[in-house]
Amino acid sequence: MAIGVIATLKVQDGKGVEFEGVFRDLAAQVRANEPGNKLYQVLKSRNDANTYVVMEIYVDQAALDAHGKSDHFKAAGPKIGPTLGGRPEIHYLDTV
Repeated sequence: MAIGVIATLKVQDGKGVEFEGVFRDLAAQVRANEPGNKLYQVLKSRNDANTYVVMEIYVDQAALDAHGKSDHFKAAGPKIGPTLGGRPEIHYLDTV
């Protein structure tokens, strides 16, 4: 069963460009190095310029676990953290 992840992130005023750059690099690394990832897309809200949503799909729990343990994901955390305006809201979903 595939696993979906939807993460909503609030970014501080003026930090959007920095946040987008970090996620653009991270997404490229995910696509290049994680065969168990089927979707890793960052989207920006049309209603709130400081709200972003990350949509992810993994083939199984092992692929999701591998993502969280990957060097590129771990390296992105310290770069993303200073851009955020609060804790991410993360939802995990199972395909039906």
